[in-house]
This record gives sequence, C-alpha cells and structure tokens, in this order.
Amino acid sequence: MKEQEKVVKPRRSEARPVSGEGTSAAEAGGATAAPRRSTSRTQEVDRHVGARVRERRIMLGLTQQQLADLIGVTYQQAHKYERGINRVSAGRLFEIAQVLSVPVSYFFDGLAEDGGRGITPRERMCLELARNFAQIPNERHQEALSQLARALAAD
Repeated sequence: MKEQEKVVKPRRSEARPVSGEGTSAAEAGGATAAPRRSTSRTQEVDRHVGARVRERRIMLGLTQQQLADLIGVTYQQAHKYERGINRVSAGRLFEIAQVLSVPVSYFFDGLAEDGGRGITPRERMCLELARNFAQIPNERHQEALSQLARALAAD
C-alpha cells in the first residue's frame, strides 16, 4: 500500500454500528452511557428538593451566598440547586443537610402527596416572618416578638 492510500480508521467514539449490526458497548469493551432521559417526575423531585433547601435556608436566615460558601459551591450553583435546574448529588445533599441542621429525609418530606403544588401565600408569609425574625440583631427584641406571637396565638 502506498503512503497516500492509507485508510483512516474512525475513533472508537466515532464508530456507530448500524441498527442490528455490531456488538453492544459492553461487548466492544467500551461502556457508553445511554442518552439521558429526564422524566417529568424526576424534574418534579429535583424542584421539590430544591424548594425544601430554599425553605430551610430562609428559615435559618441565610442568603444563597452564605449557603454556597458553607457547602463550597458558587452562588450560581446554589441558585440552580434551589430552582431544581441542577440535580443535587447524594454527597452534596448530605453536606447541605448538615449545614442546614436537618436529616437528608427532610428534603423529601411531602413529596408523595405534593403533586407539584406551589407554595401557598400563608407558607410564604411564614417563611418571610422566619427570615425577618432571624435578622433581628437584638435578642431582647426577638424575645419580645416571640412573646407577642404567643399572646396573639392564645386568643
């Protein structure tokens, strides 16, 4: 064979057997992943977990930046986790649970009966109240507000 007539073999990643021909990826010695298919249920779970992360973060009075710093990711990544845009790995979820002082199961609470409902105005108000309460620097003021809430609840 002459130098100019060399046949160029495709790389393993470029070789695509025709349907019904060739060997499977495992038999060929290469493990290729199947195309990623994200079902609506999977996306719903990702959004639910993210919403629970956000809910707990707000209850503790943390910003997204503070949470991101505590778990070692960027602000943008923490934001994507909370919105369910990026999936949270098991290890990262464990780390988030530790930082937010909850068990990992907390993020899945209410998932079975959730049905994709949004946060109610009452829940939003409670979250905002918790966030604002945590931001009160004076402990005496916090205690006074707590006593006021208890007195109003007793009526």
